[in-house]
Amino acid sequence: MSGHVSPVSLYITIFMALMVLTAATVGAAFVDLGQFNFAVAMIIASFKATLVIWYFMHVKYASKLTKLTVATGLFFLAILLGLFLVDYGSKALTQMPPFLS
Repeated sequence: MSGHVSPVSLYITIFMALMVLTAATVGAAFVDLGQFNFAVAMIIASFKATLVIWYFMHVKYASKLTKLTVATGLFFLAILLGLFLVDYGSKALTQMPPFLS
């Protein structure tokens, strides 16, 4: 079984990018962005997860079947998160009975 051999400099570069993104996450936590705090944190986390999956899990050099499996998992994760957000958002639209509030 042969695999793709990446140079150590690539891993060091990815590691440094992850450290910069971690510092950006910490920095963003101290900045009041109002309702965009969560969105900024999720965008930074998505970039970090993409780097980890793409390089450290070697998906970049994997077969098309592996890439399809990863894409399918992310697709179903997006569906689940979307359904959760629809459910969570609809809770504010319903009025609670007086005896429950």
